[in-house]
Amino acid sequence: MKVLFAHQNMPGQFGHLAQALAREPGSTVLFATQRKDRELPGVGKLPYDPARAVTPGGHHYLRLMEAAVLNGQAVSRVMVALKDKGFEPDVIVGHPGWGETLFAKDIFPRSGLVAYCEFYFGADNGLVVGADTAPTLDQTLRIRIENAHLLLALDACDRGLSPTHWQRSRFPEPYHRKIDVVFDGVDTDRVRPDPGARFTLPGGRTLTVADEVITYVSRGLEPQRGFPQFARALPAVLKARPTAQVVIAGEDKPYYGARPAPDDSWRALVEREGVIDPGRVHFVDRLPYDRYVALLQVSSAHVYLTTPFVLSWSFFEAMAAGCLVVGSRTPPVLEVLQDGVNGLSTAFDDPRVIADDIVRALEHPGAAALRGAARATIVQRYSLAQCLPEQVEVLRRAAEAARR
Repeated sequence: MKVLFAHQNMPGQFGHLAQALAREPGSTVLFATQRKDRELPGVGKLPYDPARAVTPGGHHYLRLMEAAVLNGQAVSRVMVALKDKGFEPDVIVGHPGWGETLFAKDIFPRSGLVAYCEFYFGADNGLVVGADTAPTLDQTLRIRIENAHLLLALDACDRGLSPTHWQRSRFPEPYHRKIDVVFDGVDTDRVRPDPGARFTLPGGRTLTVADEVITYVSRGLEPQRGFPQFARALPAVLKARPTAQVVIAGEDKPYYGARPAPDDSWRALVEREGVIDPGRVHFVDRLPYDRYVALLQVSSAHVYLTTPFVLSWSFFEAMAAGCLVVGSRTPPVLEVLQDGVNGLSTAFDDPRVIADDIVRALEHPGAAALRGAARATIVQRYSLAQCLPEQVEVLRRAAEAARR
């Protein structure tokens, strides 16, 4: 099969899939991206750059749309060059959020087009749009326009891929019929329990499974992923569990939503509040992948909090590593986590309840069974072994649909 992927931040969600396809005999896999510094074995890279930046001072409703058009235009040039060389992909796969496949069907009308349907924004959850209150009218109107290029992508694609049923549910209902729910896949051979795991803190202390370790992982430390709520729960947890250590992995900046003030961060804010014990709460920034996995493997209780938003890879990987996950009672989490079956649920925004549930996890008599069930959930439903064949089948169906 001849496949063209497009994602500005290669490989994005497509790393495992692109490499699996590249290993198939007779296949050709290409990847259009803005990342010049990344390679995938067996995958040809096609770098592109937008012709210019988004217009300064343009209407703020249109910034995302203009960026999408610029990306789509740049990738269309890549596609035209491929077509001139006689290359026509069987299927094109891209993340419509960046606009890269906007014009794919204009260049290759007989190629299947698969859109990765990660999230469709709505004004029904203020936290998703970066506020801690209900959205303003201006935010509501802006969101409608910012979804416009997603609607164009949905209309053009032959099939869509959404990682969870809840994420698919965010998209307009008439498009659900062409969106398949298949998760990206967890490498459960690499992310697995390891009783011999060791994680060394910045100060030199090494943690093992014999220690009581509370873990929290997020790309950025922000309210949308429950960081200040978690931090404010810690004094009660550390008082109740005098030997516990807390490890927080993530960059000291928000990726979704705003800072508490222009020159401030959520970490600095909770430190000023006095809820961080520097002797027992350890910030380790973003970690290399092997160290990140080791952190999950030594975890006694792993806390995952999120607004109704995209479900993080770290949530699935924590379960694959056999963590006892304490997850927020929000819809995307509860699609996977069953309270008392493969983890424990907690409040999203109540530090008192979060503290009680972390302590409950650390004292839970059935912790081993919960850990085992967590890993079994991922192995059976969300592993690469399960997900890759399903993803490949979606691509084949898209290619067949385009040729009809």
